Amino acid sequence: MMPDRTLHILNKPPEHYRHHLCLEAIGPEDGLVFIENGVLAVVQLPTSAPDRWYALAPDLEARGLIGQIGEDRVISFDDMVELTATAGKVISW
Repeated sequence: MMPDRTLHILNKPPEHYRHHLCLEAIGPEDGLVFIENGVLAVVQLPTSAPDRWYALAPDLEARGLIGQIGEDRVISFDDMVELTATAGKVISW
């Protein structure tokens, strides 16, 4: 899926400084997975968000955000494991 590319995993909400650092660090070929409070960003994604971004389904559900984004952006734990296993590098924010 993403060999030699970086997968960024973001668990910080939009107002956290690491959230902004993560978005600034993402390259055009990188991927992004929103988890935990990071999923709060899906309702107000900035234009700097990468093309390949996803949000973890259980975290969306826990925060009442299921249905706020397209189903093609919602992933399971198994999907996240696959993304991390196929990425060249993984950075957690």
